[in-house]
Amino acid sequence: MLSYEAESSAPAEQVWPLLARPSRWHEWAPHVRGASGLGDDEVEPGRKGAAKLMGVVPVPVEVTNKDEGRSWTWKVGPIFMVHRVRPRADGTSVVGVDLHAPAPLEPALAATYGPVVDLLVHHLARTAPKRG
Repeated sequence: MLSYEAESSAPAEQVWPLLARPSRWHEWAPHVRGASGLGDDEVEPGRKGAAKLMGVVPVPVEVTNKDEGRSWTWKVGPIFMVHRVRPRADGTSVVGVDLHAPAPLEPALAATYGPVVDLLVHHLARTAPKRG
């Protein structure tokens, strides 16, 4: 498993909508321009659809799990991505994305997409306090 996380001064309740609502993904992941088929407002477990990269490239995905207000998971090909936020006692939060891939894929994933995920997680952590 590859794990990327960052501390945010925003409370988890403020981060969650940015993580779970496809209409807001562009606010912290500019290459993702929403999605179709994944849920009405927030992602919903069992839904299959597509994430829209750069507004035109549909990437097939399936939402496999959701812990309301805390985490949700989607499957992209053989890779599971857990999007999560954890509240902290001081009112701040920790945001993160975990990538679960078959062992042979992990080194390539770590070298290629891992740095992008790390950048996006840190961008989300900085963006959330401003986006309320």
